[in-house]
Amino acid sequence: MYIPALFRETELATLHDFMRSHSFATVVTARDGKPFASHLPLFLESGAGSQGALIGHMARANPQWQEMQAEAEVLVMFHGAHAYVSPAWYAAKAMAVPTWNYMAVHAYGKARILPQEELVQALHKLVDENESAYAQPWKLEMTHEMREKMLGAIVGFEIVLSRIEGKFKLSQNRSHEDRKQVIEKLAGQADADSQRVAAQMSKSDMGLKRQ
Repeated sequence: MYIPALFRETELATLHDFMRSHSFATVVTARDGKPFASHLPLFLESGAGSQGALIGHMARANPQWQEMQAEAEVLVMFHGAHAYVSPAWYAAKAMAVPTWNYMAVHAYGKARILPQEELVQALHKLVDENESAYAQPWKLEMTHEMREKMLGAIVGFEIVLSRIEGKFKLSQNRSHEDRKQVIEKLAGQADADSQRVAAQMSKSDMGLKRQ
């Protein structure tokens, strides 16, 4: 991913938090020399290895797991909030052009296919993670029949991460006054993504002030 220095995020804890918050990710491999992508919910094991590991599963009918079995490198893309930024919002309008503010994380690593017992554990982790926000979380309880039928239809995997790249493009290349006006304009938009970008810009500006 192309990342100018101003937009690069390198703090591992921040990258992991982003990955957890946007855990429905795009998993990309190469199949027959062409990109192949699946959109999957993933669970982050932050303590695994130096960069963490991702676990998930896909339909056995999805051919992508065969590339994972062959230990091909995997790219996983996590997408955050994004919003259009109008040059009319800048205090200094000279040479201003439209742009887009956004946050994204790319994670790289090699996958292994999970044996059945580890797949069962992975399913429990994924369910528990996503049910934790509810007052009465649903619990995964599999009968023998359900276990045999369901596990035969899916393939579990773990991607041990070797590298993570973060790009948080939040008007860091603009003046303080420009950033302030962009935050105000985005916060006033009706869509949730614009409001989230405004909140993240405010958080980033506060962090800069504390340094």
